[in-house]
Amino acid sequence: MTVIGVFALQGNVREHVAMLKQVGVEALPVRRPSELEQVDGLVLPGGESTTMDKLARAFELFEPLQKRIADGMPVFGTCAGMIMLANEITGGIEGQETLGGLDVTVRRNAFGRQVDSFEADLEFAAFDSPYHAVFIRAPWVERVGRDVEVLSTVRSGPDAGWDTVGPEAEHSRIVAVRHDRLLATSFHPEMTGDARLHGYFAELVRSR
Repeated sequence: MTVIGVFALQGNVREHVAMLKQVGVEALPVRRPSELEQVDGLVLPGGESTTMDKLARAFELFEPLQKRIADGMPVFGTCAGMIMLANEITGGIEGQETLGGLDVTVRRNAFGRQVDSFEADLEFAAFDSPYHAVFIRAPWVERVGRDVEVLSTVRSGPDAGWDTVGPEAEHSRIVAVRHDRLLATSFHPEMTGDARLHGYFAELVRSR
């Protein structure tokens, strides 16, 4: 059976585990390198990206994670997990590093503070119907590399600098991308009850 790990040092670990089980894969919380070796893919959950960086180093997971990503392990980063996957970040703290691998530039806390959290129905390239997304201190993608596929954008947000919603909006922000085996969203798919994104990732892992 396909085994997908969930980085379990911070974030909504139980919710991601439940979603993965719902789509028919074995889910394994990952806290140490020996557990990382057992998985076919990994979810990097939301949380605090600077804390995730520090904890990954403290538990000697940072370099093994970087190596597995470089070697082609599929990874799904959500919110802070998107920041951890990005090759470049803006709005980070001094000295903040990422695991890298995803050819994008991500702005940390781009949509504002915790009180600026919001929800939106997104058109999603992989799905036939809208996906209800929950944004909490969310980042957005400011630059995508040549081989990165944009899966979804949002045209509203409390701190996004506009208030127009719909096709007539002048601006939109990229909130979901895929680059080969790497998938990332600005929002929290584990909080919606909609398991389609976890299923999408599970299929990506299976097809590797």
